[in-house]
Amino acid sequence: MADVLPLVEARLLTALGEPDARAAVTFLGTDRFEVLRFTDGDVVRYATLGMSAQPMSDPAAVLADPVQGPRAELVLSVRGGRADTDKVLRPLAVLAASPQVEGVVVAPGASLDVGEPLWPGAAFTSVLVAEPGGLVEDLELDAPMDPVRFLPLLPMTPNEAAWKRVHGAGALQERWLTHGTDLRDPARGSVPLT
Repeated sequence: MADVLPLVEARLLTALGEPDARAAVTFLGTDRFEVLRFTDGDVVRYATLGMSAQPMSDPAAVLADPVQGPRAELVLSVRGGRADTDKVLRPLAVLAASPQVEGVVVAPGASLDVGEPLWPGAAFTSVLVAEPGGLVEDLELDAPMDPVRFLPLLPMTPNEAAWKRVHGAGALQERWLTHGTDLRDPARGSVPLT
């Protein structure tokens, strides 16, 4: 089996260009996770590298399959210069480590919460996992391995996260669309929920 991470990094570089910064975080009992920063005009993108090294497994499974199972990396896009968003590196690494640490399978429609602001002064403590395939195409791997999916993250305020739990991810995304919410604005407030 080929090492997955060099292929993942190559796909990120092909899609997003050369990173202008990278940071590494290691948590006790886990692999090393990196977060790469890419700047494209006024948009800053943060992508994890390391989450896809192992497939995610069902927390109810007795043994984790070392080959088969969903693989993913996380991508967050924000407008630069409006907040100290570089402090999101550690929260992103925490989210990327959650499949190894907590045994969760991260998939579109899921909510991920870090329990603190994503960056200083942020109104967001959680993110909605969006559908992949727009910004970075899935990376096909040799069978029997599942492809690596690059999952966009959409920051949510606590009120939006609570509303999403009741009404669902699709309803929240529809509300954002209806109100023309700039989901890349790191200083935005909550969308109207009534």
